Amino acid sequence: MENRIVKIFDTTMRDGEQTPGIALGIPEKLEIANALARLKVDVIEAGFPVSSNGDFEAVKSIAENIKESVVCGLARAEETDIELCREALRAAENSRIHVFIAASDIHLEYKLKMTRAEVLEAAEKSVALARRCAGEVEFSAEDATRSDWDFLRQIYQKAIKAGATIVNVPDTVGYTTPGEYAGLIRYLRENVEDIDKAVISVHCHDDLGLSVANSLAAIEAGARQVECTINGIGERAGNAAMEEIVMALATRGNYYKAATNIDTQQIYRTSRLVSSLTGVNIHPIKAIVGENAFAHEAGIHQHGVLSNPLTYEIMTPETVGISSNAIILGKHSGRHAFVARLKEMGYDFEQKKNNQLFVRFKELADRKKNISDRDIEALVSEKAAYRPEWFRLVSHQEHSSSGGRAIGSVVLESSTGRTEEVCFGDGPVDAAYKAVEKAVGFDIDLKDFQLKAVTGGVDALGESTVLVERDGKKFYGRGLSTNIIEASIRAYINAINSMIAACGFPGNDEDVL
Repeated sequence: MENRIVKIFDTTMRDGEQTPGIALGIPEKLEIANALARLKVDVIEAGFPVSSNGDFEAVKSIAENIKESVVCGLARAEETDIELCREALRAAENSRIHVFIAASDIHLEYKLKMTRAEVLEAAEKSVALARRCAGEVEFSAEDATRSDWDFLRQIYQKAIKAGATIVNVPDTVGYTTPGEYAGLIRYLRENVEDIDKAVISVHCHDDLGLSVANSLAAIEAGARQVECTINGIGERAGNAAMEEIVMALATRGNYYKAATNIDTQQIYRTSRLVSSLTGVNIHPIKAIVGENAFAHEAGIHQHGVLSNPLTYEIMTPETVGISSNAIILGKHSGRHAFVARLKEMGYDFEQKKNNQLFVRFKELADRKKNISDRDIEALVSEKAAYRPEWFRLVSHQEHSSSGGRAIGSVVLESSTGRTEEVCFGDGPVDAAYKAVEKAVGFDIDLKDFQLKAVTGGVDALGESTVLVERDGKKFYGRGLSTNIIEASIRAYINAINSMIAACGFPGNDEDVL
């Protein structure tokens, strides 16, 4: 018997963006949306239109540009939210409005201040309105796993009768366990009238580290849609990780009797793209997409893998899009060979972007003898992120020695011209950062700094990630270079530009550029 299809509902740009420090612009969201379409995601939740003008415009832009997947907008059970969703989704070839209202008694009492009867009425009315505004309607009973099961039965019945064809059972605060969640899904399947007219969806958070396990248990119990994010990003401990759910079904399809429409060979590059654009690094031992996911150090493991990969690998790296092709390009490689390699790796960009990437490739090739696929992936991720450049690094110079203070100088360019500053510091990076801060003319609250090698060897490409904060908001920046000081400076300036783009220029109503 053919495995049943479980639809993948991606909420990276809605729930995932609620990760502290993430602030995606429209170009970045479009980049992710296109990657999700290539991944063959069934539904893309593009945003929450009523939350801000930026979210409205992002949903609108994605609806205009993405045709392969259903484009979804989130709305509270309120007329204003639903009308804004309709407007944002107007150009969508396949549209969905996702209506939600809380169902747990603690939310009703302390957040909504509504009775159960009032919530039932609001759910029914909002779904009926949404049904007239989009191609399909999904209804969520927020905090379902802490709600009374009989009340859930009632609210889902009302939603289905009003026109919802997808009913979502969210574990909003990551409270449930696999057995309990599976029991709830079975209860709803057996007790909600007309449940056969709707798809049961699940949305799990990872507060207890059980989001993927809960999602898979729900699939066993009859759920036919899973809501998840790339790399599991999201508020608090995050959401269920799409790549883990998809590969669990792909690897254990005979057990779950379920499959997805996902093109698994797009998983790795989509994961890296989202990591680059959000600034959230992937832990080395992260399942499926971590740097060590297919690494083997123990001698007995290495011997087994060399004899037959299946001895210690339940899936091959190629399955998720990690290329087995090693080093193939260098400083003498031409544009045609570079673009051909991009296409082999699954990247099909317009000529302008190919040209931009080729310029960075040649810059890197002048410093690095051989260019690996991982180097190219890093360049693609770097160029994917759109950051208005209020400040640009022109040049830098550092001097340090044991027992003495470091000296750093930078030259930055803005619309007002070039500024050069020199500062002392506890090390070359500290000195350079102090020079940058002096050059931009305002204090920077640096919260985190990370540096790692993208590939091995003495000429490895260094990748730096920086986190800065302003008015309680966090902003990431990322920089790449074979010179680790330069990578660090680029990341710092990138974070500063992101901060200015979101919050404006400190102490000045006018932009620098």
